[in-house]
Amino acid sequence: MDQRELTSRVSALQKAINDKEPAANVITIMETLKRDVNATEELLRATKAGMVVAKQRGNANKEIAKLATEIVTKWKKTVEVEKEKRKAKQMASGSSPAVRSNGTSSPAPAPSAPVTKAFKGDSSKRRWETDKVDTKRTGLPTRDACIGLMYNGLAFKCEEPPTHVIIKAMAVEQAAFDHFGGETKEYKEKLRSLFQNLKQVSNTQLRKRVMSGDIDPARFVVMTHEELKSEEMKKKDDALELENMKKAQVPMAEKSISDALTCGKCGQKKVSYSQAQTRSADEPMTTFCECQVCGHRWKFS
Repeated sequence: MDQRELTSRVSALQKAINDKEPAANVITIMETLKRDVNATEELLRATKAGMVVAKQRGNANKEIAKLATEIVTKWKKTVEVEKEKRKAKQMASGSSPAVRSNGTSSPAPAPSAPVTKAFKGDSSKRRWETDKVDTKRTGLPTRDACIGLMYNGLAFKCEEPPTHVIIKAMAVEQAAFDHFGGETKEYKEKLRSLFQNLKQVSNTQLRKRVMSGDIDPARFVVMTHEELKSEEMKKKDDALELENMKKAQVPMAEKSISDALTCGKCGQKKVSYSQAQTRSADEPMTTFCECQVCGHRWKFS
């Protein structure tokens, strides 16, 4: 789709929204944008398509809002990949040797490895700083810091190239920003919680599912604490719950309070007691006592 046609589609979308046409009409136009637009930074800027579609992420119609989020995420990813490809190409082509003050030339610095290659190294120590990724994407310090936080969580024990990780981190931050209505307390707390779950060594599947798109960003930012747990943690919790249930089902001897028993420690006569058969059936039962005043405990048969 060229610039003229995209401008026409964007105008049609804006008109459908302003005229409050049926949601089906708006969705039809948006679906063509999602399917047919090969986004570039120049194209989106010239047609203002990104701005118009992005506004619909807050549309009252959930289907329109969801589709708008998908389109914006797709376009951002396409633009980002294209940028990184150009950068890698420029680096790979190298530059002319620099001329020293003495007239001799010094070798140009070795080109950096293309950022789309799989990560090599200790993936458990990956961070945006060491991956040399620019996280200043929004111009807002808090949001940019959260993008970096998501990058560090998603990159943990991940072999995906930095380009893929930063695109996903940006999409997750954007989804949280949209869902929580800006840089709210809930927005910050949720992203910290997601980071902590991503950084759990046993949560490999969560990281893989988010990076692969099996869990999309909009879904990821609303997942509950229980849903975010690793399978290993869920099994441990289930085992603990079962153990607690078994303990709760063990019959406890009913306690009675008597004024016939005297506490040997404080001399008060407010003593609770229970009896249990601790030896053979023909032996006397054991009486367990507890003073309700000082807490002293004793037993006798």
